[in-house]
Amino acid sequence: MLGSIGIDDIETPFEKAEGILGGSASYAAVAGSFFGPNRMVSIVGEDFTDDQRRLFTSRGIDLDGLETAPGKTFRWGGRYAMNFDDRETTFTDLNVLAEFDPKLPASYRDSRFVVLGNTDPAVQLKVLDQLDGPEVVVVDTMNFWLDSQRDLVDEVLARANVVVVNEEEARMISGHHSIPRSALEMLDMGLEAVIIKRGAYGATLRTAGEWFFTSAYPLLEMRDPTGAGDSFAGALTGYLAREGELTDQNLRRAVVHGSVAASFSVEGFGLESLLNLTEQQMKDRYAEFLRFSRVELDID
Repeated sequence: MLGSIGIDDIETPFEKAEGILGGSASYAAVAGSFFGPNRMVSIVGEDFTDDQRRLFTSRGIDLDGLETAPGKTFRWGGRYAMNFDDRETTFTDLNVLAEFDPKLPASYRDSRFVVLGNTDPAVQLKVLDQLDGPEVVVVDTMNFWLDSQRDLVDEVLARANVVVVNEEEARMISGHHSIPRSALEMLDMGLEAVIIKRGAYGATLRTAGEWFFTSAYPLLEMRDPTGAGDSFAGALTGYLAREGELTDQNLRRAVVHGSVAASFSVEGFGLESLLNLTEQQMKDRYAEFLRFSRVELDID
């Protein structure tokens, strides 16, 4: 799991929290840990505490790839609008993240399933260069990198199997307004699967074989949408790694598992909900999710 570890200040129309653990690697690794142990590649400052490390190791997350550098851990602040979709970044302090030059431990080089979380595509490429031929690479990108480093993003996508993007990013990559057409265009880039997150409206999966559409889990309350996409990508990759094959059916189930993890994530601030979640609760909501969308075929 490659990505950032950060300390976040988050404000919604109803609540506010300061100094909470966040970052794309944090959400992805914790969500993925429900399907088996995983490895984290990231960087923190000297202010990162032993208690914060134990939050990860207690979930079976290997921190040999977590670098500690002189200085402070990445910090970010965000304020959400009433619809929880629109967000204003109040501050970004890259701190040690600005100089992150990942060096993978030898024990990480045989990783078979890899998720490259939202971070600089140059860093994503450095990680790929240190791996011994991973079987499945899942890339989660962001419009910031598409605006500023599109050539490098394209290099990453050329070496990936699965891409996870939102609707805006899909349009930026493909150059088309139509989401289905965008998915097909990205598939033609050599990807095996394109997953487009659609927020409260679910997700779209396109493979060479066919389409798959899923709704979002119907939540009665949302507290903090930060990290929902990272949780989705982490759970999706964790499930695929546990199953060991990139088949259409495994991808469909992985998308649903990702949606379930994201639904739990937004019910608390930061990692709160995911860290207090049990494996049985994940299984129960997955079964519930499938039941909500099941229909008996009526064929004459």
